[in-house]
Amino acid sequence: MELTAAEPRRKGLVQLYIDGEPAVKIDNEVLLLSRIKPGDELTDEELHRLILDSDAHRAKEKALYLLEYRDHTKKELTEKIARTAASREAAEAAVDRMEELGLIDDDSYGRRYARELFVRKKYGPLRVRQELRQKGIDPELISELLEEYDDPEAFTERIGEILERKYSGWQEDEKVKRRAFSALQRMGYSYEHIREGMRGLSDS
Repeated sequence: MELTAAEPRRKGLVQLYIDGEPAVKIDNEVLLLSRIKPGDELTDEELHRLILDSDAHRAKEKALYLLEYRDHTKKELTEKIARTAASREAAEAAVDRMEELGLIDDDSYGRRYARELFVRKKYGPLRVRQELRQKGIDPELISELLEEYDDPEAFTERIGEILERKYSGWQEDEKVKRRAFSALQRMGYSYEHIREGMRGLSDS
């Protein structure tokens, strides 16, 4: 079969035409490196190799692009690449390579993210567990981090601060109290944590 044309497309792709018919789009850089040009004869194996090389190249490029802006977990980065730039297989291979290069570290990411959720966003343990799971953090590390930050007295104090700052009328208005209760549950605090926090303010 003959590569009859290679026409530029958006996002660094080129449309290949085989025997005059549109075939596949591949990465322009991959095509240039292959030294294959219009008029050359291609075997099925050569075309398949072009497609695989293009997929792998675009996955790696996307991984590096995303990591320039912020850190990602393996799961998060794989899903973004597979959704927008390459096949899941190529995405997984690219992400494994990023990990080998030290550009991804789920353990370090999980510890930083847990601190942000607990300390800056003031989430409770239920919400923190959910957020870490969604990022793909290892369950054993999640359990370790939740245990590390397990401080009922701090949770009680934090709930009290949230109530006083955002729901100052909760003790007099039942509607405000219910709204505060629901908000604190969404933040990841258990029924017991919230009751304790409310009791602490009621007794003060």
